Amino acid sequence: MRERTNEQWLMELRGPNPNRALADLYDLLVRGLRAALGGYGGGVEANFGDFVQEALIKITGNLDSFRGESRFTTWAQRIAVNVALTELKRRRWRDVSLQELFARREAADRGPADSHLTTEQLALQNTVLQELRRIIDKELTDRQREAVVAVILEEMPISEVAKRMATSQNALYKLLHDARKKLKRQMEAAGISPQEVLAAFDEG
Repeated sequence: MRERTNEQWLMELRGPNPNRALADLYDLLVRGLRAALGGYGGGVEANFGDFVQEALIKITGNLDSFRGESRFTTWAQRIAVNVALTELKRRRWRDVSLQELFARREAADRGPADSHLTTEQLALQNTVLQELRRIIDKELTDRQREAVVAVILEEMPISEVAKRMATSQNALYKLLHDARKKLKRQMEAAGISPQEVLAAFDEG
């Protein structure tokens, strides 16, 4: 593969015959994913070609957004890695039910305390967690609780949660927004400020 300047990449990809540039960029991005995600395991490398194909669609569709603040190949590689990580995260949750998420959360709540916390921090963290669990269990609606556990606590992708809950992503965003407002209001009513919540989980 021959070296290209940023301008050459853009010119060739926008030109009437971009096939050579696309082929070279494909090879470069596959090698980049191998370097960035090669240790992922689970047969992930077999999917690099699919990830790069999707990334190339995003790259060629957004050439005008490249501002030249880095090398074109660096910009393109960042897009490819983001595409791959998003897809891997989505696949991770594909076969996980919301009921399993609740079971995981309950198991985590019963887990051992973090030995690195100070006595004061541990006491504050326990207070915050106890109040947070009470609010989630008692103050949120069933739908709000499902959304909070899945999206906020377990970091399940919005698209997957919306599908499991048979709702749209926009409706889910609204549900989460209302749940967050209720959590904040109830925590403050319990005398726990946002600053105390942050302090409880600050590992310093």
